Amino acid sequence: MRWDAQALKPAPGERSTDGAPAAAPAAVPLLPLAGLVRSVSTPEFAGVTFHEVTAKSVLNKVPSGSRMPFEWTVNPYRGCSHACVYCFARKTHTYLDFDAGLDFDSQVVVKINAAEVLRKELAKPSWGRQQVALGTNTDPYQRAEGRYRLMPGIIGALADSGTPLSILTKGTLLARDIPLLKHAATQVPVGLGISLAMTDEQLSEAIEPGTPGPRARLKLVSRLRDAGLPCGVMAMPILPWLSDSDEALDDLFASLAKAGATGVTAGALYLKPGTREWFMQWLAATHPELVGRYRRLYSTGSYASKEYRSWLAGKVRYFKARHGFGGSHGFSHRDVDDPRGEEAAYPEGSIPEPAGGHTAEAAAAQASQPTLF
Repeated sequence: MRWDAQALKPAPGERSTDGAPAAAPAAVPLLPLAGLVRSVSTPEFAGVTFHEVTAKSVLNKVPSGSRMPFEWTVNPYRGCSHACVYCFARKTHTYLDFDAGLDFDSQVVVKINAAEVLRKELAKPSWGRQQVALGTNTDPYQRAEGRYRLMPGIIGALADSGTPLSILTKGTLLARDIPLLKHAATQVPVGLGISLAMTDEQLSEAIEPGTPGPRARLKLVSRLRDAGLPCGVMAMPILPWLSDSDEALDDLFASLAKAGATGVTAGALYLKPGTREWFMQWLAATHPELVGRYRRLYSTGSYASKEYRSWLAGKVRYFKARHGFGGSHGFSHRDVDDPRGEEAAYPEGSIPEPAGGHTAEAAAAQASQPTLF
């Protein structure tokens, strides 16, 4: 559903109430977005503008040489109203001439024809039915999905074409599509992942203000498992000095075990360019006493120091084992000996199981496939 009455930039041929051609307000720039149909603002999403575009293609080939366990992605939205301060995808918004900070949170591009275009692409004789991943860049179940309803058509197109699929999200709106996902799972392998790295509701509201809170996401994990669907949890990012205490980690893994998560992977905050600047600005405003510590911890680049990652990995292994996740397997997109192995893994349940179940050979094949991050 589109918000015709709140359009800031009218669609071609749209008329005003007196029958004359409608004109965009002078204050609204005509953004250089390919396929732009209109830009929409609505009181329901105060401060957010949606730029509706028609896409020529929605299947994205993952760069060759990548090691993640899928070769194709679909991202029906660019930008994300979840507004997670730490989101690694912020830099990608600059490719659209938006900034990586507030614009990423408030200027959301919507591929309104994503399902129709995807169905045509999947019908081509050349399509090899490799797994397609959703949620690798921005969240496909951010709040606007409740109005645009792009995901049901996308899931249906993938399942009907015999294409395995995976979804990673923070959005509890996923629950709306549980019946559709149950049906899809009878047609193709399906993997589901929830991103949840803290149980502190107050911290979550501060650093990921547009997301459903931790309790709501834990309930979603339980609903998916009760429906017979897999659900792995990516407990990332663990925030140094904010969510890495013994108490915080113990409560997190205990809560995930109680919810029935099929697997968990966890890792430290990753501060790539674009994200780093926005996060450090937030940190200075909310926890100024930690700014110096973070600068030292991330002094060598986007990753926390080797010493910190090793320390955190030991904590994670301990609490995973304590709560029954010690033997769970996943799919890594890095070498086994890489010290970031835990951070680079997709938890069990989040990647579609190959036909016939999980085997060591299948896991190795999945891990060696190229992908995107």
